[in-house]
Amino acid sequence: MRYDVIVIGGGPSGLMAAIAASEYGAKTLLIDKGNQLGRKLAISGGGRCNVTNRMPISEIIKHIPGNGRFLHSAFNEFDNEDIIQFFEQLGVPLKEEDNGRMFPQSNSAQSVIDALLNRLKQLHVDIRTDTAIKTVKYNETKAIGVTLKNGEEIDSNAVVVAVGGKSVPHTGSTGDGYAWAKKAGHTITDLFPTEVPLTSNEQFIKERTLQGLAIRNGALSVINKKGKKIVTHAMDFLFTHFGLSGPAALRCSQYVVKEIKKQNGQAITVSIDLFPNQNNEQVFQVIHNKLKQAPKKAIKNLLKDIIQERYLLFLMERSSIEPTLTYAHISNEQLRTFVENTKNLQMKINGTLPIEKAFVTGGGVSIKEIHPKTMCSKVKEGLYFCGEILDIHGYTGGFNITSALITGRLAGQNAAMSEV
Repeated sequence: MRYDVIVIGGGPSGLMAAIAASEYGAKTLLIDKGNQLGRKLAISGGGRCNVTNRMPISEIIKHIPGNGRFLHSAFNEFDNEDIIQFFEQLGVPLKEEDNGRMFPQSNSAQSVIDALLNRLKQLHVDIRTDTAIKTVKYNETKAIGVTLKNGEEIDSNAVVVAVGGKSVPHTGSTGDGYAWAKKAGHTITDLFPTEVPLTSNEQFIKERTLQGLAIRNGALSVINKKGKKIVTHAMDFLFTHFGLSGPAALRCSQYVVKEIKKQNGQAITVSIDLFPNQNNEQVFQVIHNKLKQAPKKAIKNLLKDIIQERYLLFLMERSSIEPTLTYAHISNEQLRTFVENTKNLQMKINGTLPIEKAFVTGGGVSIKEIHPKTMCSKVKEGLYFCGEILDIHGYTGGFNITSALITGRLAGQNAAMSEV
């Protein structure tokens, strides 16, 4: 059987591409090697599915540090407000939460998946699950179909590759698409984990001194060789048995990976600031005044209402201050060292968890070889890429899924309109 468009991959971008292709009149086949569609959607947003973000487009692009600017043209065609309207028309009302994140009112990713599957059914899109693809077929100039692992060949006028990257492999993203892209003549940029926890060999991490301790509203900075801050993320993070996790650590991870590479694999430094909204002198004054008011009380008892006790004891030890000491027995110099540690505790980070544990893959099909308005390959006609297989990556918070849905929409509709 021959199709106008074959979409490979049943994640967010593939589902969107298949719907768009069919809405534009194409006889469409959606193929996925897994046994169910939308597996990545099912786990996104903690199972609630953060479908997009309502920030202004300029802010969204800032939150996609991996080639977000490439999406400017795409946003002119179909943007985050269009995504919101798209889901509302499918009968999935959305609600806005902190930092612009948009969730279904049902709080269930399944309602998003069901709406997309119902739309595919309405549009009579042919769906084949449990179907592995061996390769995409090309002639000298264009994509002409696919060959399945079982040897079956299916011809088409256009092929949309929406198979994801290499992160979260249990959802089916195992990097299959890179070989098909290379076969067409595309460049694959270096792949690396992003939005992934950080690892450390610091003694206090090995000894699990702070394991499970969450730092609320702190700031985490990645420091370069010259001691300058490359990036700072002021949000929650968590000490673990292997290093650091939580939102700030995940957002810093791509910068950690790049800096370690720059430093030839050496461990790099991150800095922890417990009071990002106050400078050292302000923190010193707050702590100094608190201690001065009760000079005979143990310092740890006076400060545990502003610093969590486990972290407080850890910082006191780092500053050579006995926990039972009182204000009367501490020098100004010791107090300044302690304040410096609350503002700039430095620790070594030697890497991240592997790409399979990452939320997002960095690197992929080079965007220099993709038309930004259509997602069509510049190398082969009739070949389209969308979603995480492209060298585009953002922070968590609805930014990667926004990129996936928008690139999927454009890939699908333009594949439907591509010439025979």
